[in-house]
Amino acid sequence: MIDPLTARVERRGPIAHRAALAKLAAALLIAVPLILSIDVVSASVALLLEIPLLLLLAGLGRREFWTRTAVLWIAAPLSALTIALYGAQSGAVHFEWLFMRISDGSLSLAVATAVRVLAIGLPSVVLFVTVDPTDLADGLAQRLRLPARFVVGALAGMRMLGLLADDWRALALARRARGVADQGRVRRALGMAFALFVLAIRRGSSLATAMEARGFGGPGPRTWARESVWTSRDTLLVLAAAVIPAVAISAAVLTGAWNFIGTGGGS
Repeated sequence: MIDPLTARVERRGPIAHRAALAKLAAALLIAVPLILSIDVVSASVALLLEIPLLLLLAGLGRREFWTRTAVLWIAAPLSALTIALYGAQSGAVHFEWLFMRISDGSLSLAVATAVRVLAIGLPSVVLFVTVDPTDLADGLAQRLRLPARFVVGALAGMRMLGLLADDWRALALARRARGVADQGRVRRALGMAFALFVLAIRRGSSLATAMEARGFGGPGPRTWARESVWTSRDTLLVLAAAVIPAVAISAAVLTGAWNFIGTGGGS
């Protein structure tokens, strides 16, 4: 449901209303520790914990969830297939042809890689779907004390990204109306890309001038239209995100499945 006043998608999940900075911290706390090892135990435990703690509480509908995460469900099996064919070889060899060789070691590594892609990617995608760019910019500048000039500039640039698709469509229609879009798809695409690049530079220059005229580059203290609020529920979200990799890594270490990438076992 979209709020007609703020143009935001109103979600009912409890995580959807948490601070953008808390969601960013939660995604990093989950992803960074899981990168340290390629084993099926830690990735599987993390994925099982993420489903009730994060994915079901994010406020995404079924259709939106599958649409947003479709690339991960495609990338996970493709990465597993690549690892199974060309990954580190150990144990019994089941198939061999030219440079391709499937063994017990490559199969176990492929399964671990696929689950790891989902365990790292799913919470990141689901959490960032509900992040409002303005709220994130407010949190970065007010809470983390990042330079306001950089944060506001990045926010303005992000807001302009949505215009690129409209510009591309308008360029295509204009070229077709002039009769220059009927032949040579590659040439047409390159010409439109260059025109879009020039248009983006001009719009960026105009935006920078307008922002400077409104005092965005001033040396004095900055005021903010909305205050970045951090509540106890935001802290609870961050703590829950920290528990997931802690439990997953502990389970991997206790079962002997821990495979630290620095040792070369995951190469």
